[in-house]
Formats: sequence, C-alpha cells, structure tokens
Amino acid sequence: MALTKERKTGLIEDFRTHVADTGSPEVQVAILSDRISYLTEHFKTHPKDHHSRRGLLMLVGQRRRLLDYLRKRNPERYAEIIQRLNLRK
Repeated sequence: MALTKERKTGLIEDFRTHVADTGSPEVQVAILSDRISYLTEHFKTHPKDHHSRRGLLMLVGQRRRLLDYLRKRNPERYAEIIQRLNLRK
C-alpha cells in the first residue's frame, strides 16, 4: 500500500496551517506529492503498468492545479511549499 494511515497523519501534522487543518492546499499538495513519488518508484520496476500511469498523470494534474491556486491566492505560501517539498518551481 502506498500511503499508510500513520504516514498520512504525519504529513498532515507537518504541513497543516492550524491545529484542526486537514484540507488546506499545503496538506493536499504534500499528500499528492507523496503518492506521486511512490508511483514514480513503482514505474521503475513495472514500466508497462499503463493503467496506473494514467492515475499518476491525474495526480500530477491535480497537484499542479492546487499549486496554481495557491500561487494566485498567496505567493508566500506557494514559495514555502515549493521549497519544503523540493519541487522545481
């Protein structure tokens, strides 16, 4: 399994903006990034798994949309999440 309950809880605690935060863009991007990195490793051993590749592309698109939203709404938070997750932009 890619994302265990403990791993997801840890990501939420690391990237939340307040105590009860579970759905802010930062948390969502962090969870998506973890799933994307897992699938990227999966494709190194299973290169012909095209069904999962479609799912990966959908996750990447969703993360891109969330990052674009965050960049428009709050550039400081966008820059911080990019730096913390070591994403390119």
